[in-house]
Amino acid sequence: MLVAVCWTASLRGFAVLKKRIVGTITVKNGWAVQSIGYRRYLPLGRPEIIAENFDRWGADEIIVICIDRSSKQAGPDFELIRRLGKMGLATPVIYGGGIRTVEDGVEVIKSGADRLCVDALLHDAPPVVTELSRQLGSQAIVGAMPMATERGQRLWLNYRTGKQSVPGPALLDLFSDRLISEVLLIDWKNEGKPAGFDFELIHSFQPTNIPLIVFGGLSDARTLEGVLSIQQVSAAAIGNFLSYREHAIQRLKEQLVGLPLRQSDYSLQGL
Repeated sequence: MLVAVCWTASLRGFAVLKKRIVGTITVKNGWAVQSIGYRRYLPLGRPEIIAENFDRWGADEIIVICIDRSSKQAGPDFELIRRLGKMGLATPVIYGGGIRTVEDGVEVIKSGADRLCVDALLHDAPPVVTELSRQLGSQAIVGAMPMATERGQRLWLNYRTGKQSVPGPALLDLFSDRLISEVLLIDWKNEGKPAGFDFELIHSFQPTNIPLIVFGGLSDARTLEGVLSIQQVSAAAIGNFLSYREHAIQRLKEQLVGLPLRQSDYSLQGL
């Protein structure tokens, strides 16, 4: 069995005390972009440069999400994954985008990613996610869920169609069978908006025993402190707001004194 990266099983029971700051790189047409509410995209540059910065600044993980691969049926961006894999990054990389089959997922890991992030497969083919989990181990699988609350109801967005729905039993089975290690819970409506994260998405998330990486509208220490203080949250993912400030992750960690964060060693990173 292939194992992408060795995450302890205690993630599921929240026994892991140290929480993470994750740098997020959104990629469209091969370029890193600033995404605003899944509607507007502003160019940032080459994904490799941003990944190098996140690695140097002390990110605990890097998520690279190619948002147009599934809608184009283009498959994963293996060229990008291989370029990232050859950079010698000390930070683990999660890749998402265009994964259609078990073979795609296995090849993503072989090409240099440490874990997978699946989104379209959760809608289209939960059995493929099940098989990926069996081959790679559940610790290698992160499920991405763009969510919003409307009139008190928690709705899951299919970003390819723009339609929202209530999560169905097939998805809940993946959670209950513990075939996914964490959920990337995306507040898509507030993505790109300063201090805009909707805390109700966390409080209403079911099941309550799956760790959450929260993303969208996380821009300042106060908001981060709020989400990371919630037991179910294992990590906070930040994208747009890291790209314009030198050593932004280090600065945020310095402001989050008292939280059980993983501490980075900057002594070898030229800081």
